[in-house]
Amino acid sequence: MPNKEPFFIGWAKKPPRALWPFLFFVSAVLVGGMGGMAFSLSASVDDPGDGRFAGRAMLMGVIEAKPYPLLRLPPDDENPEARAILLSGPGKRGVQNSADPLSGKPVLAMGAMLKRGTIDMLQVNGRGVQALSAEKVGELTNFRPAPAEDLGRWRLVGEICDGKCYQGAMRPSSGLAHKACANFCLIGGTPPVFVSTAEVQGSTFFLLADQDGNALPETVTDLTALLIEIEGVVEKRDNLMIFKIDLDQAKVM
Repeated sequence: MPNKEPFFIGWAKKPPRALWPFLFFVSAVLVGGMGGMAFSLSASVDDPGDGRFAGRAMLMGVIEAKPYPLLRLPPDDENPEARAILLSGPGKRGVQNSADPLSGKPVLAMGAMLKRGTIDMLQVNGRGVQALSAEKVGELTNFRPAPAEDLGRWRLVGEICDGKCYQGAMRPSSGLAHKACANFCLIGGTPPVFVSTAEVQGSTFFLLADQDGNALPETVTDLTALLIEIEGVVEKRDNLMIFKIDLDQAKVM
């Protein structure tokens, strides 16, 4: 008697009808399993946040070189309060060399704006930061940046990131996946920021400095992308929080 059991023939145009339910079940399990795996992987990735490039800008303000280059801006039509923004150069570079000789003076800075949370950054274009011409200085004659406000000593838990990529220049901008990129930026002079799990006056973003208000030592690269606990003094310059710390006292969580 001939064998009437259905079996699969690779070169056949379609499988035997008796095998259709089995093949449909296997296909559904495979597709569903791969979809579930894709969802699990995507759900486990950190939210890259709302950091973004926000158009080009030409800004006039007073530059401060310490702890890292800042531009103190007077109130204007869009911003009724004075504000302080971070400065960086193109690529993985800072603008310390341009800022140092102009510290405390009115300047013109042009470039692309980066925005995230309570911190703004201007990526200065190739022309760098320039001293204001005589006719433009008059527009800032009455502007004097307010002194820093001491907010006391705080113990915070969070992560050290580079201020440019975290602002939105690269994604992801936190965690171990970003450590090498962040360290290249910090070595090149990009301002480091501390992203805290707790707020200080509504802000979880802090520019970092050492205890004396200067730039951090190169050992900061040992602590990027790690959850740490550290204590220091918080001061406020306009809308910008600055966290003055001793890296040697940091505790990895």
